[in-house]
Amino acid sequence: MRLVEVNTPDTARQFIQVNYLLQKDDPNYIRPLNKDIATVFDPQKNKAFRHGEVARWILKDNNNKLIGRIAAFVNSRYKNKGDTIPVGGMGFFECINNQQAANLLLDTAKTWLQQKGMEAMDGPINFGERDRWWGLLTEGFTPPVYGLNYNPPYYQQLLENYGFKSFFNQVCFALDVRKPLQEKFFSRHAAIAADENFSASPIQRNNIEKFAADFAKVYNKAWAGHGGIKQLDEAVVLNMFNAMKPVLDERICWFAYYKNEPIAIWINLPDLNQWFKYLDGRFGLWQKLYFLWIKRTRPNKKFTGLVFGVVPEFQGKGVDAYIIVEGSKVIQDIQTNGSIGKPVYNEYEMQWIGEFNPKMISVAESLGTYRSRKLVTYRYMFDTTTHPMHPTL
Repeated sequence: MRLVEVNTPDTARQFIQVNYLLQKDDPNYIRPLNKDIATVFDPQKNKAFRHGEVARWILKDNNNKLIGRIAAFVNSRYKNKGDTIPVGGMGFFECINNQQAANLLLDTAKTWLQQKGMEAMDGPINFGERDRWWGLLTEGFTPPVYGLNYNPPYYQQLLENYGFKSFFNQVCFALDVRKPLQEKFFSRHAAIAADENFSASPIQRNNIEKFAADFAKVYNKAWAGHGGIKQLDEAVVLNMFNAMKPVLDERICWFAYYKNEPIAIWINLPDLNQWFKYLDGRFGLWQKLYFLWIKRTRPNKKFTGLVFGVVPEFQGKGVDAYIIVEGSKVIQDIQTNGSIGKPVYNEYEMQWIGEFNPKMISVAESLGTYRSRKLVTYRYMFDTTTHPMHPTL
């Protein structure tokens, strides 16, 4: 076996190719867009480079065949609640089912991180935001939603045999949109709706600046400071919303207000993987034109939850039920008699929720969902005698 550091356009291309070569025969596999992976490692496009650095390697066998890859990174902004030591990350791990090969990749990442002064390694995680490429899939090996990690089941054994321990679990929830909401949602909704100070609105493309500002207010109150999550600037959110515009469906993005102040958000998108799975990882000019044709001719019946949150002062008061019912009137096409008409989508799957956030887990479960998949963020302590494993968040 031979390790090769990624430092040329050709090795960068091979780094992306490994994922496809090792998983292409899995019927549930959906190939990520090449550009999405390349962007992570582009200092001009990934703002994480302002506070960190990254190294990558590919692994080849004695016949020069690609059999693995790994990335290691340090980021001074990466911290989890309770951390007292510097922690680096590893991600984009791919490997044949061979412990020796896995150990070689992981040892390489570990050595590089130690040279950077790190005392532990979390993974597989992203060099950047947590909404993409975060965690190892351990349950629910079904086609992934866009931006979610997918891997063979044996990866869990490779990491745990090496010495990784579970740091926190990430749970995804799903439901059948064609089934009615539980009655308790409507009764809780009615109690809130009776107060004229409450209102709800779908997002509007022609007023995107207002909704970006409202999103930032709710997000920063509900999440900033939890699990290492930092505050978002309005400008950052506006850029995110503008980037979403080509695939934005106004019917599935909702905001709730009290006296015109934003208090809750429920942001969803069509599951882009339902379209991207036809593009074989590429997104050049031809693929973009093909993508537009696919959008028109192949209806997407699955949407995915990106963010759901209520500001602390309104949690536990029924606002979650209020915004869900208001949105469901449109999404499920709820009739005056309470029956479901022709839903906009048939399936719904939320992005992962960390088990360190029991309130949001409870909200997700109360929807009548089922646990669709579980991912794990692992931690590997370099010296367990000096620093014992941090307890699960």
